Amino acid sequence: MKMIQYEVIKNENSRPVKMWTKGVPVEQGAKEQLLKTAQLPFIFKHIAVMPDVHVGKGSTIGSVIPTLGAVIPAAVGVDIGCGMMAVQTSLTASDLPDDLAPLRLAIEKNVPHGSTPKNMGQDQGSWQDAPAIVDQYWQQLLPGFEKLTEKYPCFLKTNNYCHLGTLGTGNHFIEVCLDENQQVWIMLHSGSRGVGNAIGEFFIKLAKKDMETYFIDKYLPNNDLAYFVEGTEHFDDYLMAVNWAQEFARLNREIMMHNTIMAIRNTLNIEFTSYIQSVNCHHNYVQKEHHFGKNVFVTRKGAVSARKGELGIIPGSMGAKSYIVRGLGNEESFCSCSHGAGRVMSRSAAKRMFTIEDQMKATAHVECRKDADVIDEIPMAYKDIDAVMTAQSELVEIMHQLRQVVCVKG
Repeated sequence: MKMIQYEVIKNENSRPVKMWTKGVPVEQGAKEQLLKTAQLPFIFKHIAVMPDVHVGKGSTIGSVIPTLGAVIPAAVGVDIGCGMMAVQTSLTASDLPDDLAPLRLAIEKNVPHGSTPKNMGQDQGSWQDAPAIVDQYWQQLLPGFEKLTEKYPCFLKTNNYCHLGTLGTGNHFIEVCLDENQQVWIMLHSGSRGVGNAIGEFFIKLAKKDMETYFIDKYLPNNDLAYFVEGTEHFDDYLMAVNWAQEFARLNREIMMHNTIMAIRNTLNIEFTSYIQSVNCHHNYVQKEHHFGKNVFVTRKGAVSARKGELGIIPGSMGAKSYIVRGLGNEESFCSCSHGAGRVMSRSAAKRMFTIEDQMKATAHVECRKDADVIDEIPMAYKDIDAVMTAQSELVEIMHQLRQVVCVKG
């Protein structure tokens, strides 16, 4: 008989919470947050929890939240459509130079990254003179943006066009990796940037106002779990906005991948084939799906779709292994898997605990920045990726194991 890999937690007022976390630490605060979300009356069947789970704003990162007749903007979050892209190339390890610093610098030059504080001059994380590909992709997004801003002109003043094809900050990255056959992969992580953040923040606040208007706020387990009800104007507006931001995020990754490949071509001066295999997947998003005989809204907050045969990406932390996986179509998880290793400590805690010397030692095998501003991304701030993969072995199968040799951080 096959053993069930998940455990179930529940209280008398909640739907079940099924957790694929065996052998992986889970903070008590995350469990409490999950049970609060599971108390909402429109949760469908159960909440599915991935092994990289940890406390988030509003709802828990690493959770899959199926709903009937409502959506929770804070469950999607403010990095709408954040996700991963990876391509396999024909390059091998022997094609890479011993000194990888010029390659990292070329990628950094081709893809805007990081950010400049306000009132400190031009933002280094935005385009000052965007290349033609940004214009081409923006034309795909422009009709939806015009429709959105006709009703909500506040979004005109966001970083939108100037952030298309840019990396951002935090845990966003671009990496050159080698798989188990020494084949070169390019992998990157980013989302909908400034405009997606503005859309998320705006609709989270609007949902809270709706809860107050209809006297629902006092019944919420947490104020950040404010929601929109299907059939209302704000529900429709939010889905329009979030779908547009998710498309922005997908195209954002495509442009960055194109510009990264160009940087590698120009630096190595070698002809090679790219896109032998390609994956582009969200891990912060909402969409309608069919599960257990019902059409439901599935919100994945730090989780990846893993339908049977579907390719996905599960990155480890900076300096650790990453994986290209294929979904097993496990319905109990709403066909989902983790979006990474998951943090075990906050960014501030990591900066207090570790030093630049710790960072240099942990990333000795990777060409990357090794300074105080990236200590919060040190591998020890994350869960053990091997334990995470073992905990979700009934959700995905591993196709490729990747190790980073170059990492660009925002």
